[in-house]
Formats: sequence, C-alpha cells, structure tokens
Amino acid sequence: MRNRFADTFYELGREDERLCLVVADISPAGSIEKFRTKFPQRFVNTGVAEQIMIGMTAGMAQRGLRPFAYTIATFSLYRPFEMVRDDLCYQNLCVTVVGIGGGLTYSTLGATHHAQEDVAIACAIPNLAVIAPCDPAETEAATRWCATQERGPVYLRLGKAGEPDFTSNAPQPWTFGKLRQIRPGADVCILTYGPIMKRAWAVAERLEAAGRSVAINSVHTLKPLDVSGVADVLTRFPSVVVIEECAPTGGLAMQVKAIAFDMGARTRLFSFTLKDEFIHCYGSHDDILDAHGLSVEDMTRRILSE
Repeated sequence: MRNRFADTFYELGREDERLCLVVADISPAGSIEKFRTKFPQRFVNTGVAEQIMIGMTAGMAQRGLRPFAYTIATFSLYRPFEMVRDDLCYQNLCVTVVGIGGGLTYSTLGATHHAQEDVAIACAIPNLAVIAPCDPAETEAATRWCATQERGPVYLRLGKAGEPDFTSNAPQPWTFGKLRQIRPGADVCILTYGPIMKRAWAVAERLEAAGRSVAINSVHTLKPLDVSGVADVLTRFPSVVVIEECAPTGGLAMQVKAIAFDMGARTRLFSFTLKDEFIHCYGSHDDILDAHGLSVEDMTRRILSE
C-alpha cells in the first residue's frame, strides 16, 4: 500500500504542480524519492517536528496548493493533534494527512507506534473525512480522489507493505462514501477495512467451507459512513460480522451497532475489534493481532458457535 501510494502520488504530481509532500523524519524511498528528486521545491522534510508539518500544509493549502502530510500514523495524527484539529479541520482546508502503518502494523516497535485508536480519534474531529483502503488497488483509487477533492481535510490511513490484492476485479468500483461489495454472498456479510481484510477473507473462506455463503464489503470510507448502505446490509443478511483493527470505542463496530439499534435490525451481529488495552506483545503483526483475540480460528469459531 505504501509503495502504491508513492507511485500514484508521483504520477499525479507530474500532472499537477500544486501537489506537494511534507514529511516528518521519514527517509524517502521508491517513488517518494523520485518525487523529491524530480520536484525538490515541492518536497519538505520537517524532521521530528510533526506540528510544523501540519501547520505548513495548512499554510500551503491557503496559498492554493494541494499538500499531503506523510509520516507514521501515530505521528501524523496523535502528536500534532491540536494542529490537525485547529489548523486543518477548523478551517476546512483540503489537506490529506497520510498515516502509514495504521493499526498495529508497526508491531515490534511497541505502543508508541501502534495506531490502535486512530480511526476513532479521526472520526471524532468535525470536517475530517476518514479513508482506510484495504489493498493497493483501493489505495490508488483513494489517493487519486484525495488529490482532486474539494470537500476538506482527509485522514488517509494506510498499511505498510506486502498487502495482497482483493479488489482489482471487484464487481463494484471504489466510490468515496459508499460501501463496496468485493465478494458476493447470501448468508453472512463481513464489514471490514484496512489490511485486516486479509484475515476477514480467511474467515470467509472457513465459513464457506462450513456451508455458509459469505459476502464481504469494504468499508473504505469510515467518515462519512455510508449509513444507508450499512442499514441495507443489516436488513438483507441473517448474520453480519464487523472485523476491524481498531479500539472497541468509536470505531466501525460501535457505529454499526448504533445503526442496528436505531433501525431495530433482527440480524445476528458479531463484532471483532482490538482490545481496550495496551498488550505487551512485540512479535510479528500476526502475533499481536492474535493476542488481541483476532485470530482467524477464534473469530470463525465464535461465528459458528452462536
């Protein structure tokens, strides 16, 4: 996902001289390095100064540029939170804040690099749209939308590297603000987003092996959430499963539960989120997801047992 973003941004930057990239202590690589070399006047590295990164992009946007702020997710949103809220969102500026390694992607680096509540925090800020692609193809579509949109600030939550492709041949296109069915089914519908799509897909395969017909919808736009699309899923499917790499408070699961309550949905609703705790596990990304109770085996077992 990180490489697809960089490749897409470089391509777009060749066509639109307003596009600028401001990073905070990130070593440019791949197409980001190509962008810096080709357009040095449109690339700034502020160093370990994330507040300045955000303030600088706000000023650029007010001067008619289309800046992207780019660094590790915890440092793109948490450290400069006041500047994201006041400089970007209060003034409703068209700046894209890119968070690399959303969720627990930087597993071995510990809690300082775990963006396990980033979606909940971002969704709470007025005017801030929140997008979390599930694979490289959605990352490209989202990046192209962010580079041309005029509605306001965006938090673009990306993974890191090695994510498989799930959507290149999806029956529905990527559309901002709309659920996207990427796998058809009739008995169970899984709602998910981000790199944990890989585990959601594995759960679907196991449920299919157990005789269930399983659909998967990518909820790539978390704010504004497609409320009518979620309501339609809750109406049509006997069972709905939410799988997300986010804290249990303020994420997709909580919003889906609220919609289900408001509409009196009769579906069986399962939610799988990160635990509300800092787990001291410093193994692989898979290791820490398992420690949070998000193993494919545990999720499948719970769905089949109820």
